[in-house]
Amino acid sequence: MAMHRICSCPSIKQLLNKRRFDMEEQMAGHSKWANIQHRKGRQDAARSKLFSKLSREITVAAKMGDPDPEKNPRLRLAVKEAKSNSVPKDVIERAIKKSLAGDGDDYEEIRYEGYGPNGVAVIVEAMTDNRNRTASNVRSIFSKHGGNLGETGSVGFMFERKGEILYRPEAGDADTIMMAALEAGAEDVESISEGHTIWCADLDLNDVASSLETELGESEATKLIWKPTTTTELDLDSMQKLMKLVDSLEDDDDVQRVTTNFEASDEVMLALQEM
Repeated sequence: MAMHRICSCPSIKQLLNKRRFDMEEQMAGHSKWANIQHRKGRQDAARSKLFSKLSREITVAAKMGDPDPEKNPRLRLAVKEAKSNSVPKDVIERAIKKSLAGDGDDYEEIRYEGYGPNGVAVIVEAMTDNRNRTASNVRSIFSKHGGNLGETGSVGFMFERKGEILYRPEAGDADTIMMAALEAGAEDVESISEGHTIWCADLDLNDVASSLETELGESEATKLIWKPTTTTELDLDSMQKLMKLVDSLEDDDDVQRVTTNFEASDEVMLALQEM
C-alpha cells in the first residue's frame, strides 16, 4: 500500500537535513528524505545556509513590527523556527538587533509558482533586495531542471495556506492531542508513531499555538505552510529530477523555502534511500 509523501513544509532541504528531522519526523517518508540528505554529505553546508535564511526572516519580521517577539506574532514564529533548527541564541539576538540598525529595509517578499517534473506543483518563497536578480535566477533554475516558471496563481489553487504545529510523541497520546487541538481551535490533527501534526487556519496560528503550549508544553515547530489539496504521483526518475530542482532552488540565497505537492510510493522512497 502506498503512503503519501507530501512536501508541505517550508523547505525540502530543511526536511532533508538530519538535525531538522530529529525535531519533526512526523512522516516516515520525510525521515527517509533526511537519510538521503545525510548520505549526500550536505548537512553542514545546508545548515549554514539555513541559519542565514532564518536570521534574515527574523531581521525582516522585527523590522516590520515590534522587536519584542512577545509583541510581534511574526517575529515570535520566526524565532521559534530558528530555535527548532538549533540556531544559537546569540545569532537570533544579532538578527533582531540588525533590524534596529536599519538592516532589512530593502527586502521584499515574493512568491513564484511553477511546475516541476511530471507536472508537480512548486511554490517558491523568496526574500530579496533585487527582484530582477531573483526572478532571473529562479526562472533559470526551473528551465535548467526541466520545469516551467508560471504566473502567480498558476499552481497556488492546489494549496491552502495553513498553520502547522508539530509535537513529539511524548507530548501525549492521540486522544489527548486531539482534545487539546480542538479546544485550541485547530482544524485537523494527524498522530502517528513519529509524532503529532496539528493544522489550523493561517490567521489563527499564533492563538492556537499559544493555547496548545499552555496545555501540552512547547511545540517542536510552529510555522505557516502551503498545504497541498491535490497531489502529483512521481516515479523514481521524476523524484530524482525533483530533488535536483529543489536543491538548486534552495541553494539560491534569495529563496527562503520551497513547497511541492509530490506523492510517491513506499517503493520509490525506498529506492531513493538506497541510492
